[in-house]
Amino acid sequence: MKYDKLVLVLNCGSSSLKFSIIDTVEKKVYLSGLAERLYLKDTRLIWSTSHSSKKNIILFNKEIDHNEILKIIKKEILFKNKELFNRIGVIGHRVVHGGRYIKKTTIIDKKVISHIHEASIFSPLHNPINLLGINFSLENFPKLYKRNVAVFDTSFFYSMKEKSYLYAIPYSLYNDYGIRKYGAHGTSHKYVCMKASTFLKKPFSNINIISCHLGNGSSISAIKNGICVDTSMGLTPLEGLVMGTRSGDIDPSIIFFMYEKLHYTIKEINELLINKSGLLGLSQSTSDFRDLELNYYSDERAKLAIDIFCFRLRKYISSYFSLMDGELDGIVFTGGIGENSSLVREKSLKNLSWFGNIFVDYKKNNNSFKKNDNLIIDISKNSNVPILVIPTDEEFAIAKESFSLFF
Repeated sequence: MKYDKLVLVLNCGSSSLKFSIIDTVEKKVYLSGLAERLYLKDTRLIWSTSHSSKKNIILFNKEIDHNEILKIIKKEILFKNKELFNRIGVIGHRVVHGGRYIKKTTIIDKKVISHIHEASIFSPLHNPINLLGINFSLENFPKLYKRNVAVFDTSFFYSMKEKSYLYAIPYSLYNDYGIRKYGAHGTSHKYVCMKASTFLKKPFSNINIISCHLGNGSSISAIKNGICVDTSMGLTPLEGLVMGTRSGDIDPSIIFFMYEKLHYTIKEINELLINKSGLLGLSQSTSDFRDLELNYYSDERAKLAIDIFCFRLRKYISSYFSLMDGELDGIVFTGGIGENSSLVREKSLKNLSWFGNIFVDYKKNNNSFKKNDNLIIDISKNSNVPILVIPTDEEFAIAKESFSLFF
């Protein structure tokens, strides 16, 4: 069978689902869409095609899960664009965690699915959802059964040295069970690093940046000479920054206290740290950053949640300066929050001027940033270090890597 060269990308996130049909050779997006606020009472589905400027929107007055939204996307979008759908030759899937065995982009088979499932213990909020997208694709698009590809967020971080990825626990736990720092959002960090390289006119192999991917899940990476030397997420996507519903860094003894003194079960602790903490836990109202930002000046808990989010981010940015040996080409903000929240960019860079004259141009920072323009904006002013807002495009990166395995 002859296959066309378009790539269908399914990027199943913890609270969203992005999908695209992309020609990576012509760098053309024929169809793109987003299902957001999944599992909330106002889920919405937005999509558009290249032959129309119209945005199509379906609003739901109920909670929608990933399985249901995938069925809707298949019926109402993909199958109603049959001519376009028939040109798909590859399906690319984002997978957060490859575990200790999968270190690069790979064609999906039963063994790969088994490894993704095993790695779910390290990414319980994501890998099972990534598998939902994979299994849906395998079951519903049989002609492309052997042309499904998994692109792993963890792949970018295998360049880290032992001093970065090992925990100070008995070495046998790493040697026997693979307990180490794996990172996440690698596809996004690598993509914006490449875009920064082009923008700054510096070879990718020489680029040094601090990349901040901020969204419902957030992470920060120190990238030196195009290689990641450290990242905030760890064995699982729970470590590091404050996130939508995840706690980020905590004292491990808190777990023992909750278990021994407060009589939480292990299952309850796990649920609390992954699904009930972060911005949601601090604000006691929502995990959606847009809602919190709207109420920043009127709601004390919303303000507290954002202030802690930015405080933690600023600490990480500061610490990653020390890994650059005085050679930092830029600080990058990306992801839903990084690209759209001028408040976060301002607060997280506050008082960093002593790190080589880092200053924000408040006018540029506060201008409306339109992701559809696909522009890179430097929001620095009289600064030795550029501060770049780069729209991430994980879907294009996934499509490109998936395409490369077949064509």
